[in-house]
Amino acid sequence: MSKSLIVGRKAELKILNQVYESPEAEFVAIYGRRRIGKTFLVSEFFKDKDVYFEVTGIKNGRLSKQLFQFAYEFGRCFGSSIEEIPTLKSWAQAFQLLNEAIEKTAAENGKIVLFFDELPWFAGRKSGFLSALEHFWNRYASRHPRVILIVCGSVASWIIRRIIYNKGGLHGRLTRTLQLLPFSLAETEAYLSSRQISLNRKQIAEIYMAIGGIPKYLSHIKRGESAAQNISALFIPKTGPLYDEFTKLYQSLFEHYEHHIALVKTLARHSFGLTQTELLKQAGLPSGGTSTKIIEELEDTGFISYMAPFNHKKTGGKYRLTDEYSLFYLNKSSKNIWAGQAFELLCLKHQAQIKKALGISGIKTQESNWWYLPAKGSDDTGAQIDLVIDRSDHCINLCEMKFYDAPWSMGKEDAAKLRSQKEVFRQHSQTNKALLTTVISVYGLKKNMHSLGVVDSEVTLDDLFSS
Repeated sequence: MSKSLIVGRKAELKILNQVYESPEAEFVAIYGRRRIGKTFLVSEFFKDKDVYFEVTGIKNGRLSKQLFQFAYEFGRCFGSSIEEIPTLKSWAQAFQLLNEAIEKTAAENGKIVLFFDELPWFAGRKSGFLSALEHFWNRYASRHPRVILIVCGSVASWIIRRIIYNKGGLHGRLTRTLQLLPFSLAETEAYLSSRQISLNRKQIAEIYMAIGGIPKYLSHIKRGESAAQNISALFIPKTGPLYDEFTKLYQSLFEHYEHHIALVKTLARHSFGLTQTELLKQAGLPSGGTSTKIIEELEDTGFISYMAPFNHKKTGGKYRLTDEYSLFYLNKSSKNIWAGQAFELLCLKHQAQIKKALGISGIKTQESNWWYLPAKGSDDTGAQIDLVIDRSDHCINLCEMKFYDAPWSMGKEDAAKLRSQKEVFRQHSQTNKALLTTVISVYGLKKNMHSLGVVDSEVTLDDLFSS
């Protein structure tokens, strides 16, 4: 058996091992955004294990073309030439053929893994794919304890609505669901190290801030070049791998993708986020079900995120752009503005590591952002805090994030701002909890007369690399 090339993914590998060792038939749905490594994870884990059948949907492919591809992969897996396989005219025939192959190998040892990649592309209108899949699983495959059926797709919203929350014959039939997320900083470091790429953590963070923990994007990073050199090579020349990825990315995932891009471009201009009403208005989209669905699709695929307001209110939170690649692509001409915003996003995606560094991993918390905008003409002072960690032990961490090339030396105005933020927060949140100012920075805080008595705790970039 060949050595596995999988880096990181400890939680995902644990789930796949449980699936493989299960004494019952397993039906697994895997979803995640494009380029995240779904296909690689499944194929690399199962490729040397017993019977492994894999077929990938063809985007906008006709039924005949999809069925021919199925027949070809069927022949490769089960030892039949394409000439020996009858011409398939429906998915019902295809799944019947698959069932017959399973029956013939049922007495053998080991598992039979059936992997349908890019499932939404199989299930076009009038294709009959989903009904055939439902019948195949419910009538046949679910009764064979050796069968592992895995379905996967980059259009996460489709997988969620049509498979995970299916209201028809597949309702409640899934045995496991796995959402594949981007690499963390620690996994990114391990991935680059596996490719003999040696960079310090600030350089790795800069790469992460530009392209995120997307394995396919990270595969383009070259050994012996700095973060700046690599990022330039990815984005600037027309031959760069990510030069024209932006439109292709959204076009490959969504129908009417122009509306999705409009929302993303709008959020790229607002680092602190927008409410749904503000977002739709500024993007020029009407309120209503269609626009809400578009927002949900962007959330499901991880391009945007909703952060609830302080005090756990159900409404009033803001949407933020949380896809690093899109953020950099749309702001690369304003590097200073981008860097601060991207570092905030980096911190928000590593909240578990922040809590660990603060020693509060075992404490129940609620994370949010907070802002106060005084009315026009008012003498009140406004404030906004990017990350508020509301703790069940009656403390609240107010987090200030700073991205500098050296330890942050706090000035008099910085200290005054942090004091003001704390007081404005206390006054307008009406909390009686202890307020703790936390600074999250690259190299830590340089202690001086201004920082004394202002900063209660620190988190550094090294802390964010914790696994």
